[in-house]
Amino acid sequence: MKLRLMIWAGILLLSSCARKNSITPTEVCTVAPVSAHSKGAAFQEIIGEYTQKGLPGIALLVKDAEGTWYGASGKADIAKGIPMLPCHVNKVASLTKIFMVALTFKLAEEGKIDLDKKVSEYLSAKDLKDITNADQVTVRQLMKHTTGIFDVITDNSFYLSVLNDPPAFRDQYDILKFVRGKAAAFLAGTQEGYSNTNTLLLSMVIDKATGQPHARLLKEKIINPLGLNNSYYYYHDALPDHSVAQGYYDLFNNGTIANVSSYNTGSGNGYTGLYTNVFDLLKFSEALLEYKTLVSQNSLDQMLTFDMPLEEGADRLLGAGTMKDFINRPHTDEYAYGHRGRDLGYSADMFYFPEKGQTLVLIVNYGTDGESALRPAFYKLRKAIVDKMME
Repeated sequence: MKLRLMIWAGILLLSSCARKNSITPTEVCTVAPVSAHSKGAAFQEIIGEYTQKGLPGIALLVKDAEGTWYGASGKADIAKGIPMLPCHVNKVASLTKIFMVALTFKLAEEGKIDLDKKVSEYLSAKDLKDITNADQVTVRQLMKHTTGIFDVITDNSFYLSVLNDPPAFRDQYDILKFVRGKAAAFLAGTQEGYSNTNTLLLSMVIDKATGQPHARLLKEKIINPLGLNNSYYYYHDALPDHSVAQGYYDLFNNGTIANVSSYNTGSGNGYTGLYTNVFDLLKFSEALLEYKTLVSQNSLDQMLTFDMPLEEGADRLLGAGTMKDFINRPHTDEYAYGHRGRDLGYSADMFYFPEKGQTLVLIVNYGTDGESALRPAFYKLRKAIVDKMME
């Protein structure tokens, strides 16, 4: 999820100390011993280096021709001194979006959603009232972020609502209050621009088109069939006791990180809310991108169509619920398909490198889309890991 923390530092001092963490204190989970891997020691050294630099906890999984290596470093719960382990469940933020879009393509294959129908054919005028561009765009444009619809995560008032009641559950209509009346970023269909509101509206389309809650369909068509037994779509699913890693952020940018696990930035509304671990993310990535069993080949081809030019300053392209990332690597065959996830207290990457036959799953229990002294460390970490993978 894309966060711009423009007003928090001056306000959180008034609210954060009074708020109680809503995530159960973490305990040690169980993970099988990792198989030998020629780069395993190097991967472990990299993640150890970056927890020494201040990132609280890191879980990493790499799959390549040698097999699957996984490891972790740092803490899942600083207060209790619980070490981060690959089996710990973390919030993976916008990785929720690739799950939601895969679900939408499955529903399209079943004839339940027409991707090229306008959103206004599924949602009422009342639903879309005062949401600029929403009456003009198609379901496909929601998935490809070519709508220009205002991104709720850029709205100061939305942040204030979270600060006033961090753990509150907000439904789709609660969140759309902060979108109504806001100007669009661009004319629909003329360019791409990442907006969390797009995937929120997509969740509403699924609800209305099928007559079933999208959360139920996500479980019935993706989570359960793939055996993702450590995956939870919060707030619709209760989180497991004790196995969820705490999430952290340097709220005041003073080198002191705070536990922000309770701050709910819109979970359960399509664009964020998935909690899972590296093993379940590997299963999903394999089914969608490597073995190509989750959706049809035609659907996957549409998900991996990147037909808009690269945005100025961007380092990834947007597809339908997907990203083509690592496109600025030294060699043109080192790109990857998947998605990034960024939230206030957690960050995640899930990517498959098709030319190399490698998969990267990275989870850090620290928020990296807001500006902080630790944010560059995260991006150096992911580069160091991919550098080692590509050797």
